[in-house]
Amino acid sequence: MNFNNLNQLYRSVIMDHYKNPRNKGVLEEGTMTVDMNNPTCGDAIRLTLDVQDDIVRDAKFDGEGCSISLSSASMMTEAIKGKSLEEALGMSEEFSKMMLGEDYDIPEEYGDIEALSGVSQFPARIKCATLTWKALEKGVKGSGQ
Repeated sequence: MNFNNLNQLYRSVIMDHYKNPRNKGVLEEGTMTVDMNNPTCGDAIRLTLDVQDDIVRDAKFDGEGCSISLSSASMMTEAIKGKSLEEALGMSEEFSKMMLGEDYDIPEEYGDIEALSGVSQFPARIKCATLTWKALEKGVKGSGQ
């Protein structure tokens, strides 16, 4: 597959997550809630997680934002379900590396996340893509995990 076809495929995946977000909403019985915003562009996200025995049993997000931030939230909530908090933080670290244009390791089991790799070429949009991931880090590290 050539670069243009791959780029178009990634755009399609991003727009699919934006138009048909997975895990949109709020967990009423969530054990962790984190609100984050990006004042630069107006993105605002509420991440709620149901964590039991150090495992993310469920994850949802709500909020408003651009296609990049909402797609990233949709992809992240799909990817972290069933993972330990340590694994979820590891995923966040690899995602940050990808956003910074560094070498990263994102296995297929992470889902569609790699579709956001092109965002690294647009420094102003990196904060959009990482907003929900930063909320995850804040919630986990703030809970003493």
